[in-house]
Amino acid sequence: MHLSTNGPRTDPGPAPGAESALTVRRSTVRYAAVALACAALLGLLLGLVETRWGPLAGLDRSWVDALHRFARGHTAWTASMQTLTDIGGPLTMRVLLGLAATWLWAIGARTLAGWAVAQLLLAWLVGTAGKALVGRSRPFFIDPVSTAPDASFPSGHALASAVTCAALVLLVWPQANRAGRVAACVAAGLAVLAVGWTRIALGVHWPSDVLAGWLTAGLVVGAVTVATEIWRPGALARDARRVDWRTRPRVQRVLAAEDDRPDGDEDSDSDGR
Repeated sequence: MHLSTNGPRTDPGPAPGAESALTVRRSTVRYAAVALACAALLGLLLGLVETRWGPLAGLDRSWVDALHRFARGHTAWTASMQTLTDIGGPLTMRVLLGLAATWLWAIGARTLAGWAVAQLLLAWLVGTAGKALVGRSRPFFIDPVSTAPDASFPSGHALASAVTCAALVLLVWPQANRAGRVAACVAAGLAVLAVGWTRIALGVHWPSDVLAGWLTAGLVVGAVTVATEIWRPGALARDARRVDWRTRPRVQRVLAAEDDRPDGDEDSDSDGR
Protein backbone atom coordinates (compact mmCIF):
# COMPACT_ATOMS: atom_id res chain seq x y z
CA MET A 1 0.00 0.00 0.00
CA HIS A 2 1.37 3.40 -0.98
CA LEU A 3 -0.15 5.97 1.37
CA SER A 4 1.79 8.96 0.11
CA THR A 5 0.11 12.30 0.59
CA ASN A 6 2.09 13.77 -2.31
CA GLY A 7 2.96 16.98 -0.52
CA PRO A 8 0.79 19.76 1.00
CA ARG A 9 -2.88 19.68 0.06
CA THR A 10 -5.59 22.29 0.39
CA ASP A 11 -8.50 19.86 -0.02
CA PRO A 12 -9.02 16.17 0.67
CA GLY A 13 -9.90 15.27 -2.89
CA PRO A 14 -7.64 13.98 -5.65
CA ALA A 15 -4.69 16.18 -6.56
CA PRO A 16 -3.28 16.81 -10.01
CA GLY A 17 -0.36 14.61 -8.98
CA ALA A 18 -2.55 11.84 -7.55
CA GLU A 19 -1.52 8.22 -7.53
CA SER A 20 -0.43 7.13 -10.97
CA ALA A 21 -1.31 3.73 -12.31
CA LEU A 22 2.37 2.81 -12.17
CA THR A 23 2.67 3.73 -8.49
CA VAL A 24 -0.44 1.75 -7.60
CA ARG A 25 0.84 -1.21 -9.59
CA ARG A 26 4.18 -1.15 -7.79
CA SER A 27 2.41 -0.92 -4.43
CA THR A 28 0.23 -3.88 -5.31
CA VAL A 29 3.20 -5.97 -6.42
CA ARG A 30 5.11 -5.10 -3.24
CA TYR A 31 2.31 -6.18 -0.93
CA ALA A 32 1.57 -9.23 -3.03
CA ALA A 33 5.20 -10.24 -2.53
CA VAL A 34 4.85 -9.79 1.22
CA ALA A 35 1.68 -11.91 1.30
CA LEU A 36 3.20 -14.66 -0.86
CA ALA A 37 6.43 -14.76 1.14
CA CYS A 38 4.54 -15.02 4.43
CA ALA A 39 2.25 -17.70 2.97
CA ALA A 40 5.24 -19.74 1.78
CA LEU A 41 7.05 -19.47 5.12
CA LEU A 42 3.85 -20.28 6.99
CA GLY A 43 3.31 -23.37 4.84
CA LEU A 44 6.88 -24.48 5.47
CA LEU A 45 6.52 -23.94 9.21
CA LEU A 46 3.24 -25.87 9.27
CA GLY A 47 4.89 -28.74 7.40
CA LEU A 48 7.69 -28.88 9.97
CA VAL A 49 5.19 -28.83 12.83
CA GLU A 50 2.99 -31.53 11.30
CA THR A 51 5.95 -33.83 10.63
CA ARG A 52 7.34 -33.14 14.11
CA TRP A 53 10.70 -32.11 12.69
CA GLY A 54 13.27 -32.84 15.40
CA PRO A 55 15.22 -29.54 15.57
CA LEU A 56 12.05 -27.46 15.68
CA ALA A 57 10.38 -29.71 18.23
CA GLY A 58 13.51 -29.62 20.38
CA LEU A 59 13.72 -25.85 20.20
CA ASP A 60 10.04 -25.47 21.12
CA ARG A 61 10.37 -27.85 24.06
CA SER A 62 13.59 -26.37 25.43
CA TRP A 63 12.22 -22.83 25.36
CA VAL A 64 8.95 -23.56 27.12
CA ASP A 65 10.58 -25.84 29.70
CA ALA A 66 13.24 -23.27 30.62
CA LEU A 67 10.74 -20.44 30.82
CA HIS A 68 8.31 -22.54 32.84
CA ARG A 69 10.99 -23.30 35.42
CA PHE A 70 11.81 -19.61 35.64
CA ALA A 71 8.15 -18.64 35.95
CA ARG A 72 7.59 -21.12 38.79
CA GLY A 73 10.40 -19.54 40.79
CA HIS A 74 9.58 -15.88 40.09
CA THR A 75 5.97 -15.05 40.91
CA ALA A 76 6.36 -11.31 40.26
CA TRP A 77 7.68 -12.02 36.77
CA THR A 78 4.81 -14.40 36.10
CA ALA A 79 2.25 -11.87 37.31
CA SER A 80 3.72 -9.18 35.07
CA MET A 81 3.65 -11.53 32.09
CA GLN A 82 -0.01 -12.37 32.77
CA THR A 83 -0.92 -8.69 33.09
CA LEU A 84 0.86 -7.82 29.85
CA THR A 85 -0.73 -10.70 27.95
CA ASP A 86 -4.18 -9.65 29.20
CA ILE A 87 -3.62 -6.03 28.14
CA GLY A 88 -2.34 -7.06 24.72
CA GLY A 89 -4.96 -9.74 24.12
CA PRO A 90 -6.96 -10.19 20.90
CA LEU A 91 -10.01 -8.36 22.29
CA THR A 92 -7.96 -5.26 23.10
CA MET A 93 -6.30 -5.28 19.70
CA ARG A 94 -9.59 -5.72 17.84
CA VAL A 95 -11.16 -2.88 19.80
CA LEU A 96 -8.22 -0.59 18.94
CA LEU A 97 -8.42 -1.38 15.24
CA GLY A 98 -12.20 -1.15 15.33
CA LEU A 99 -12.02 2.32 16.90
CA ALA A 100 -9.55 3.42 14.24
CA ALA A 101 -11.89 2.12 11.53
CA THR A 102 -14.85 3.93 13.09
CA TRP A 103 -12.94 7.22 13.14
CA LEU A 104 -11.82 6.76 9.52
CA TRP A 105 -15.41 6.12 8.48
CA ALA A 106 -16.59 9.20 10.36
CA ILE A 107 -14.17 11.53 8.55
CA GLY A 108 -15.05 10.07 5.16
CA ALA A 109 -12.02 7.80 4.63
CA ARG A 110 -14.34 4.91 3.82
CA THR A 111 -11.88 2.76 1.88
CA LEU A 112 -9.30 2.91 4.66
CA ALA A 113 -12.02 2.10 7.18
CA GLY A 114 -13.06 -0.96 5.19
CA TRP A 115 -9.41 -1.94 4.80
CA ALA A 116 -8.96 -1.90 8.58
CA VAL A 117 -12.18 -3.84 9.28
CA ALA A 118 -11.31 -6.42 6.62
CA GLN A 119 -7.99 -7.08 8.32
CA LEU A 120 -9.67 -7.43 11.69
CA LEU A 121 -12.24 -9.91 10.42
CA LEU A 122 -9.89 -11.90 8.19
CA ALA A 123 -7.31 -12.26 10.97
CA TRP A 124 -9.99 -13.61 13.29
CA LEU A 125 -11.34 -16.03 10.67
CA VAL A 126 -7.93 -17.30 9.57
CA GLY A 127 -6.73 -17.70 13.15
CA THR A 128 -9.85 -19.59 14.19
CA ALA A 129 -9.75 -21.81 11.12
CA GLY A 130 -6.04 -22.51 11.58
CA LYS A 131 -6.51 -23.65 15.16
CA ALA A 132 -9.39 -25.92 14.19
CA LEU A 133 -7.65 -27.46 11.17
CA VAL A 134 -4.19 -27.97 12.67
CA GLY A 135 -5.45 -28.93 16.13
CA ARG A 136 -2.04 -28.64 17.74
CA SER A 137 -1.91 -29.25 21.48
CA ARG A 138 -0.58 -26.59 23.79
CA PRO A 139 2.42 -27.21 26.05
CA PHE A 140 1.42 -29.39 28.99
CA PHE A 141 2.67 -28.99 32.56
CA ILE A 142 1.55 -30.69 35.75
CA ASP A 143 1.95 -27.34 37.54
CA PRO A 144 1.04 -24.71 34.91
CA VAL A 145 1.35 -21.00 35.69
CA SER A 146 -1.35 -20.13 33.14
CA THR A 147 -3.87 -21.88 30.93
CA ALA A 148 -5.65 -21.14 27.67
CA PRO A 149 -8.52 -22.80 25.78
CA ASP A 150 -8.65 -24.31 22.28
CA ALA A 151 -5.76 -25.34 20.08
CA SER A 152 -2.32 -23.75 19.83
CA PHE A 153 -1.37 -23.04 16.19
CA PRO A 154 -1.24 -20.15 15.34
CA SER A 155 -1.09 -17.89 18.39
CA GLY A 156 -4.17 -15.68 18.42
CA HIS A 157 -2.44 -13.08 20.60
CA ALA A 158 0.54 -12.87 18.23
CA LEU A 159 -1.72 -12.66 15.19
CA ALA A 160 -4.05 -9.98 16.55
CA SER A 161 -1.26 -7.78 17.93
CA ALA A 162 0.78 -7.97 14.72
CA VAL A 163 -2.18 -7.14 12.46
CA THR A 164 -3.34 -4.24 14.62
CA CYS A 165 0.12 -2.74 15.11
CA ALA A 166 0.99 -3.07 11.42
CA ALA A 167 -2.29 -1.45 10.38
CA LEU A 168 -1.86 1.44 12.84
CA VAL A 169 1.71 2.07 11.68
CA LEU A 170 0.55 2.14 8.05
CA LEU A 171 -2.18 4.62 8.98
CA VAL A 172 0.26 6.89 10.84
CA TRP A 173 3.05 6.63 8.26
CA PRO A 174 1.88 9.29 5.73
CA GLN A 175 1.12 11.83 8.46
CA ALA A 176 4.40 11.50 10.38
CA ASN A 177 7.88 12.84 9.78
CA ARG A 178 10.93 10.60 9.83
CA ALA A 179 11.29 10.66 13.62
CA GLY A 180 7.61 9.91 14.06
CA ARG A 181 7.80 6.97 11.68
CA VAL A 182 10.80 5.52 13.49
CA ALA A 183 9.03 5.95 16.84
CA ALA A 184 5.87 4.30 15.51
CA CYS A 185 7.77 1.33 14.10
CA VAL A 186 9.80 0.84 17.29
CA ALA A 187 6.71 1.08 19.50
CA ALA A 188 4.75 -1.32 17.32
CA GLY A 189 7.64 -3.77 17.09
CA LEU A 190 8.17 -3.79 20.84
CA ALA A 191 4.46 -4.29 21.46
CA VAL A 192 4.27 -7.24 19.07
CA LEU A 193 7.41 -8.84 20.47
CA ALA A 194 6.26 -8.34 24.05
CA VAL A 195 2.84 -9.91 23.49
CA GLY A 196 4.39 -12.85 21.66
CA TRP A 197 6.95 -13.33 24.40
CA THR A 198 4.32 -13.46 27.14
CA ARG A 199 2.60 -16.40 25.44
CA ILE A 200 5.82 -18.43 25.51
CA ALA A 201 6.83 -17.23 28.98
CA LEU A 202 3.49 -18.33 30.42
CA GLY A 203 3.78 -21.76 28.83
CA VAL A 204 0.57 -21.53 26.78
CA HIS A 205 2.22 -21.48 23.34
CA TRP A 206 5.20 -22.98 21.59
CA PRO A 207 7.61 -20.47 20.00
CA SER A 208 6.61 -21.78 16.57
CA ASP A 209 2.97 -20.90 17.37
CA VAL A 210 3.97 -17.27 17.91
CA LEU A 211 6.03 -17.23 14.72
CA ALA A 212 3.03 -18.67 12.87
CA GLY A 213 0.87 -15.86 14.24
CA TRP A 214 3.29 -13.23 12.93
CA LEU A 215 3.51 -14.86 9.50
CA THR A 216 -0.27 -15.12 9.32
CA ALA A 217 -0.48 -11.41 10.15
CA GLY A 218 1.85 -10.57 7.27
CA LEU A 219 -0.29 -12.68 4.97
CA VAL A 220 -3.48 -10.96 6.12
CA VAL A 221 -2.14 -7.41 5.84
CA GLY A 222 -0.61 -8.06 2.43
CA ALA A 223 -3.63 -9.89 1.02
CA VAL A 224 -6.17 -7.31 2.20
CA THR A 225 -4.06 -4.46 0.85
CA VAL A 226 -3.66 -6.12 -2.55
CA ALA A 227 -7.37 -6.90 -2.75
CA THR A 228 -8.22 -3.29 -1.88
CA GLU A 229 -5.83 -1.87 -4.47
CA ILE A 230 -7.26 -4.16 -7.14
CA TRP A 231 -10.82 -3.29 -6.17
CA ARG A 232 -10.25 0.48 -5.93
CA PRO A 233 -6.87 1.48 -7.37
CA GLY A 234 -5.37 4.50 -5.59
CA ALA A 235 -8.26 4.81 -3.11
CA LEU A 236 -6.08 4.04 -0.11
CA ALA A 237 -3.71 6.91 -0.97
CA ARG A 238 -6.62 9.28 -1.59
CA ASP A 239 -8.03 8.41 1.82
CA ALA A 240 -4.60 8.95 3.37
CA ARG A 241 -4.64 12.49 1.96
CA ARG A 242 -8.10 12.96 3.44
CA VAL A 243 -6.79 11.87 6.85
CA ASP A 244 -3.88 14.28 6.47
CA TRP A 245 -6.30 17.08 5.65
CA ARG A 246 -8.59 16.33 8.58
CA THR A 247 -5.80 15.96 11.14
CA ARG A 248 -3.63 18.90 10.06
CA PRO A 249 -4.06 22.00 12.30
CA ARG A 250 -6.31 24.67 10.79
CA VAL A 251 -3.57 27.31 10.83
CA GLN A 252 -1.25 25.01 8.89
CA ARG A 253 -4.00 24.51 6.31
CA VAL A 254 -4.44 28.28 5.93
CA LEU A 255 -0.69 28.76 5.49
CA ALA A 256 -0.60 25.96 2.92
CA ALA A 257 -3.45 27.63 1.04
CA GLU A 258 -1.51 30.91 1.04
CA ASP A 259 1.59 29.16 -0.30
CA ASP A 260 -0.44 27.57 -3.10
CA ARG A 261 -1.85 30.86 -4.34
CA PRO A 262 -0.57 32.03 -7.77
CA ASP A 263 1.87 34.95 -7.86
CA GLY A 264 -0.71 36.96 -9.76
CA ASP A 265 -3.09 36.80 -6.83
CA GLU A 266 -0.44 38.10 -4.48
CA ASP A 267 0.33 40.97 -6.85
CA SER A 268 -3.32 41.89 -7.12
CA ASP A 269 -3.58 41.94 -3.33
CA SER A 270 -0.59 44.23 -3.17
CA ASP A 271 -2.12 46.56 -5.78
CA GLY A 272 -5.32 46.59 -3.84
CA ARG A 273 -3.52 47.73 -0.72
